[in-house]
Amino acid sequence: MSSGDDSNSNPGSLDPYSILGLEPGASFELVQQAREKRLAEAGADPQAKAKIESSYDILLMGSLKERQMGKVSNAAANASLKEESSNKFGGSILTQLQTFSSSKSNEKVMSIMPNLVLPEGYGLTIRIALGLLSVVLLFLSPSESIDLILSLSTIGLFISQIRRGRRPISSLGWSVLFLSVGLIFGGIIFNLSAHQANFASYFSEDQLKALPAVILLWLGALLLS
Repeated sequence: MSSGDDSNSNPGSLDPYSILGLEPGASFELVQQAREKRLAEAGADPQAKAKIESSYDILLMGSLKERQMGKVSNAAANASLKEESSNKFGGSILTQLQTFSSSKSNEKVMSIMPNLVLPEGYGLTIRIALGLLSVVLLFLSPSESIDLILSLSTIGLFISQIRRGRRPISSLGWSVLFLSVGLIFGGIIFNLSAHQANFASYFSEDQLKALPAVILLWLGALLLS
């Protein structure tokens, strides 16, 4: 068997068997072994490796053609099919993993971020009625009942999101967020209001601070889905 340097140095040695250092008609197993040996001998030489791979591909295609014509052994056919399908299988798995990862990422984003859509029919009527009722109760009830009204409004927003298909954890998070933002906003408005003295004669400080939270929770029940 000639060395890798001999086959590369001979310009006329273009036969794939010669490049791999094999005799014509060598079995597919020998072709595979010769390929590995030649690649190891070629080291970092890209041209030599390209010749070796090209020769191997030629013999591989020849084996496939012979298999189609019924002129090759089962072992060689299985080996050639395995070599042919390895790249396809790897590429298919990679593509599936990328698609799966992308879909999971999109699904996760969609499950967190809400859609702002008004309900239709009976659902819209119920939400409007309950929202108006919560605002009216806020001003008619004593200060001791304000926490209860806020709690019921928050629970109402949570249930509204669940009924419209949102996951429980995400629904709970948005409900608490709307309540917190509403309370903060209410405190800022009360402290900056130039007419808070006039308001205080009709409504308590707690009622005025809770009003933005109740309204925001009501809007959430109307729009979040």
